[in-house]
Amino acid sequence: MKISEVSKITGLSQKSIRLYESKGIVSSPSRELNGYRIYTQSQTNDLNFVNNARKSGFSLEECKTLLCIEKNPQRLSADVKSIVEEKLIELKNQLDLLQNMCDKLEQWSQLCPGNEESECPIINGLKDTKNEANK
Repeated sequence: MKISEVSKITGLSQKSIRLYESKGIVSSPSRELNGYRIYTQSQTNDLNFVNNARKSGFSLEECKTLLCIEKNPQRLSADVKSIVEEKLIELKNQLDLLQNMCDKLEQWSQLCPGNEESECPIINGLKDTKNEANK
């Protein structure tokens, strides 16, 4: 399959597919005489795997690790579960940080009259060195 077909099947852009190749996350395809990349079904499956992992929050390096584990016939599900649990903790921490940011912005929005005056609680909050958002 050519890269355009693989792109349609996987939902990945051609640029992403080339990036995953260049980073060694997926194997490089063979090339036709005209230089076009030709992908196997196995490579397409790997790209789908990486796409699903990325959509689940995994970094490119984590995708590479997961794909290596997937290809290992002696893999242990405990290894995969451990990686997923670490990612879950990381994502929950990110959610907490995002919630704190939303709370702070909501607070500032409610404090600001949004009128024609120059005094602005939002600007004051951003300048405050004791502000939690600055930590």
